[in-house]
Amino acid sequence: MAHLLGFLLLLLGLCGDLVSGGQPSAPRPLEALNYTLPTAKYRIQQAYEVGPISALFRMVHVFLYVVQPHAFPEDTVRKIIQKKFEPSVDYEKPENIVLALKVVYYEMGIIICSFLGLLFILLMPLVGCFVCICRCCNKCGGKMHQREKEDMVFRRKCLGATLLVICILISLGIIYGFVANHQVRTRVKRTRRLADSTFRDLRTFLDQTPKQIKYILAQYNTTKDLAFSDLNNINSKLGGEICGQLKPVVIPVLDEIKAMATAIRETKEALESMKSSLDSLHSSSEQLNRSLTDVRTSVEQSLQDPQCLVQPGVETCSSIQTSLSQLQGNSELGQLPSVDAELNKVNDVLSTDLDGMVEQGYKSFNDIPERVQQQSTAVVAEIKKVLDSTGSEIDSVTQQLPIKETLDNFIGYMNESEKYLHDILPKVEEADSYWWLVCLIICFLLTLIIIFFNLGLLLGVCGYNRLATPTTRGCVSNTGGIFLMVGAGLSFLFSWILMLLVVVAFIVGANMEKLICEPYANRKLFRVLDTPYLLNEDWKYYLSGMVLSKPDIKLTFEQVYSDCKDDKGIYTTLQLQNRFNITEQLDIGQHTQKLVREFESMNINLDGIVLLDDSGKRNLQEFSECGIDKIDYASYLTQTGKSPTKVNLLSFAYDLEAKANHLPPGNLKNSMKEAAQNITAIHEQQVIPMEQSLVTLHRSVKTLQLTSGSLQGVNKTLYSLDDAQNFITRNISSIIIKETKKFGRTIISHFEYYLQWVEYAITEKLASCKPVATALDSTVQVIFCTYLTDPLNLFWFGIGKATLLLLPALILGIKLAKYYRRMESEDVYDDDVETVPLKKPLRY
Repeated sequence: MAHLLGFLLLLLGLCGDLVSGGQPSAPRPLEALNYTLPTAKYRIQQAYEVGPISALFRMVHVFLYVVQPHAFPEDTVRKIIQKKFEPSVDYEKPENIVLALKVVYYEMGIIICSFLGLLFILLMPLVGCFVCICRCCNKCGGKMHQREKEDMVFRRKCLGATLLVICILISLGIIYGFVANHQVRTRVKRTRRLADSTFRDLRTFLDQTPKQIKYILAQYNTTKDLAFSDLNNINSKLGGEICGQLKPVVIPVLDEIKAMATAIRETKEALESMKSSLDSLHSSSEQLNRSLTDVRTSVEQSLQDPQCLVQPGVETCSSIQTSLSQLQGNSELGQLPSVDAELNKVNDVLSTDLDGMVEQGYKSFNDIPERVQQQSTAVVAEIKKVLDSTGSEIDSVTQQLPIKETLDNFIGYMNESEKYLHDILPKVEEADSYWWLVCLIICFLLTLIIIFFNLGLLLGVCGYNRLATPTTRGCVSNTGGIFLMVGAGLSFLFSWILMLLVVVAFIVGANMEKLICEPYANRKLFRVLDTPYLLNEDWKYYLSGMVLSKPDIKLTFEQVYSDCKDDKGIYTTLQLQNRFNITEQLDIGQHTQKLVREFESMNINLDGIVLLDDSGKRNLQEFSECGIDKIDYASYLTQTGKSPTKVNLLSFAYDLEAKANHLPPGNLKNSMKEAAQNITAIHEQQVIPMEQSLVTLHRSVKTLQLTSGSLQGVNKTLYSLDDAQNFITRNISSIIIKETKKFGRTIISHFEYYLQWVEYAITEKLASCKPVATALDSTVQVIFCTYLTDPLNLFWFGIGKATLLLLPALILGIKLAKYYRRMESEDVYDDDVETVPLKKPLRY
């Protein structure tokens, strides 16, 4: 136990040197920084499971609670420990007498049971001796004579049934003894494996702690690399954010101006197409009118032919003469107004490269990230230097922890403890072999006694003959009676020895359970150890004095054990902030203040962002005044919907040719057909191209009509342009300051998060001490209590129960043997007079 306590305290001291700091809550992890402290996998993962035999152990615990129901005497134990440390103790002092009385009161149940056991030990051989002498004197049932009574059958059955029940109960006690003996045997063999696993887990714990510290330091490079990546991409990180603030205002205006430049080009193209169509229509209209006039004149001259004066030509010529008035062109097409003035104005507008100006505005906006990177080069270099120096400072703080020396000392002590355990285990196993052999002999001795009783019952019952008289009983029945007497004799001989062993095991096992196992399970044992000035009269709290060298700080064994069971870090468990405050060493404000000053010194100037210069604005204004909005688009559209001629020339030609067919052959008929062919040619050569020109003109007019509607938005675009330019002028500085602070905050937040995580990892996760609590549980709760104490208590409980029941068993056996053994004399009845036996009985 001394080795265990020293081992535990040294381990706690080791953890005290390994970690230190505050106890912040775990920060919320960033997406790009997800630290996970490496953890070890231990061989002993959960509490030891006893199995079905735990029901027997609980039965013994209930019996012990009945025997000794008093709560653990914490005050009494404290006073006893204090007396132990005193150089000399006067046991005659009243307080010492009172203390002794308290101990007696607490142990009263055990003392009473032990006293009864001692009475059994003292009286059993004496009673056996007296019974033997008494029977030798033909007393106490020693006379081989049995009186006939009416209730003999009932008494024999009652005695046999009672003895059978007692034998069954004794057999259960023997089974408990065998089970307990087997448990001790097998669990002592498991002790070596459990001890090896415990030491292996402790070594894993010690090896894992430096790895965790190394991992913590390595994560600074991960954080720094992320910060360097953001700094190297400051053009997209900071410049992009500045652009993002300006984009909703700037881009829509530039897009409108670009759309306006496109509209100007489309207007020019529409005007040029319209001018071309109008010129073509003017010339084509004049030529069409001349051609139609020539055809009409020719037809009129042909109608002067004499054939038109006689039938049947009169009506035909008259019809032709009447239709000639329709053979005319659309004179209004030649009168459509020209668009030369508007086209000249648009050409003047296009003389200025508005598209180039818009692209220059886009370029001025898109160059912001590059300008940010160029102007922040020096500051970024200084920030990187600060980050490198911060990493060196954190590494320096960590190097101050005396890890290697403490580890070497602890590992050396742990190796000595392990060597001591391996040296003593063979001796324990050897002692266990002797213990197992002694317990086996005890169990077999009881088994032998119970076998005699059972054989006596079996043979007596099977060999009993109701018709036989006591002197004529059979051999089998007589042998059963003898076996019962042998069982009774062995009980007298060995029961007191068995009870002596039971009393010794009871005193030891009961006190082990009540004074160590039970208070360890409910942690009252830790409360005793946590008593101020108990283990060291100069230290109020022993554990804080040993670990922290500050005995006034309340650091208790119970709290340390509970925290270790909850898998908390040693820093929080041992309150090591009182020895080495990691919060002060890793002062977040101290490390981030340098970065804040560097970002505050960052001076970015983005003046000179011009979306569109004055010439571009004038160009837009001139376009709005080009006059295309004043064109009479309705008249143009009306004329484009009309035909170039008043009549369809093809229909007119077909009709003319049909009428010519009604004329008699001759010059007149030929002249009419020739005129019809000329009209058809005019349609194909002149009218169809004019119709195409009208379609083109219609399309151009429609385009201009749409464009003219957008002229009303030019002024609005100019207003939006002025607002956007004023927004940039007024707000660019504040936007730069705001986004610079935001970018700096992002960089700083990486390191704030890292430092918070370092503090959290050290205080909450580093060197989680669950293996320490597991090692202590393995030693006390598993090995000492489950492997040793519980089987020992089950053994004395079973053997004690069996031994105690031997007393009624031997009494019943002696009485029952009278009914099975062959008697040497019996009662003979003649005329209601009892005769005295003639033969002197033998004595057994």
